[in-house]
Amino acid sequence: MFKTLDDFDAKAKRVLVRVDLNVPMADGKVTDETRLVRIAPTLTELADKGAKVIALSHFGRPKGKRVADMSLAPVAEALGRVLGRKVAFASDCIGPEAEQAVAAMAEGDILLLENLRYHDAEEANEEGFATALAALGDVYVNDAFSAAHRAHASTFALAKLLPAYAGRNMQAELEALNAALGTPKRPVMAVVGGAKVSSKLAVLGHLVDKVDYLVIGGGMANTFLSALGTDVGKSLCEPDLAPIALEILGKADAADCRVVLPSDVVTAKEFKAGAATETVPVGAVGPQAMILDIGPDSVAALTALLGEVKTVLWNGPLGAFEIPPFDIGTSAVAQAAAERAAAGALTAVAGGGDTVAALAHAGAVDRFTYVSTAGGAFLEWMEGKELPGVAALG
Repeated sequence: MFKTLDDFDAKAKRVLVRVDLNVPMADGKVTDETRLVRIAPTLTELADKGAKVIALSHFGRPKGKRVADMSLAPVAEALGRVLGRKVAFASDCIGPEAEQAVAAMAEGDILLLENLRYHDAEEANEEGFATALAALGDVYVNDAFSAAHRAHASTFALAKLLPAYAGRNMQAELEALNAALGTPKRPVMAVVGGAKVSSKLAVLGHLVDKVDYLVIGGGMANTFLSALGTDVGKSLCEPDLAPIALEILGKADAADCRVVLPSDVVTAKEFKAGAATETVPVGAVGPQAMILDIGPDSVAALTALLGEVKTVLWNGPLGAFEIPPFDIGTSAVAQAAAERAAAGALTAVAGGGDTVAALAHAGAVDRFTYVSTAGGAFLEWMEGKELPGVAALG
């Protein structure tokens, strides 16, 4: 079990906080502050308790070199705006610049150190680099679940050198994930969508033993339908994965997990906004047609299922939601899940880049119980893998 900010006295301590500031940028400006908002509670709480708060993060892939447009300096400014207080910046994360910046801190100050990946020792998980980081602090806090699937110096080795705790964002993430798959209220439904089965084979294989209903949507559903002998026309499909799809269906059957595939679909002969569409049963897809969304009967079936289950874990859209009108199915089901979650009838946890975008498009993000901003870490957790950054806190 991990310890949290409740388990130590932060006053006058130099607290190294691993955060994820790998945020989207354009013209030197942060274009999406979601990750900054998520880490704000931890940084603010520690500063208010009188800690000297030293934030550590990677940014991009500079591969051990100083790359000007991968500096965290502009992010320090944006973080200061989000926090409503000054965030100082040091031009390196170890060595004289970092040491002097830390030495100049007063209680309640917040300092951001330069990009950890300017040193290739970070990704190599080198103990010497972690030791140099540890010399700057008294306590280590990891608030970067989205980087927890990597055994890097700042996420793994450093946690072994100082008393280690989970930040509020990490704590919320782990508690939400445990509520979704660890000790969930049953029945549990997993919604797994997206383009390709190949990218989520491990996820599907792990979930059939964990959930009561496995809803497969998006392009992935086409591969399963095809494997079952349904003609999917010119739809995105991975026919070479048919044996694996059938194997997953067999595993689900043995585990008493019901796999839910679309019963009707929205098709078009062109993939473009406003294309002419036809809604047909899955067995009536034309040879020139592409399946681009689930149909109203499928939406109704999933909405009814949401009325029965107590927990939903969502990863991936049910259709090509980026282009209307193929966003209708995903949005309708997401709104139904959000409504149940907001009413307290359902624990709804979602994660993954496309998932967050799809739920935001549906106006459902704020009503889900928890939406993870982690991509790779969320997927690896869904695969049942141990995450090094989480394990190091134990």
